[in-house]
Amino acid sequence: MPDNELVAERLKKLRKNKNVSVDEMSQALNISRSAICMYESGNRIPRDEVKIKIAQYFNTTVDEIFFRNSVTNSD
Repeated sequence: MPDNELVAERLKKLRKNKNVSVDEMSQALNISRSAICMYESGNRIPRDEVKIKIAQYFNTTVDEIFFRNSVTNSD
């Protein structure tokens, strides 16, 4: 089960690193601005098909964003 706060922080960091606004991300992914804001505030976790779109947009994996429990070097 995803940790909403951790996912929210990851999403904000990814968006900041890509240097895009919420509006730009919303338009690129065809997701409402309010939904992205809820994901980034930890109030909501996206549906699976939206997780895939977000991961592709940031050139990473769904697992990396939504399911890794911590950022450790124990792999």
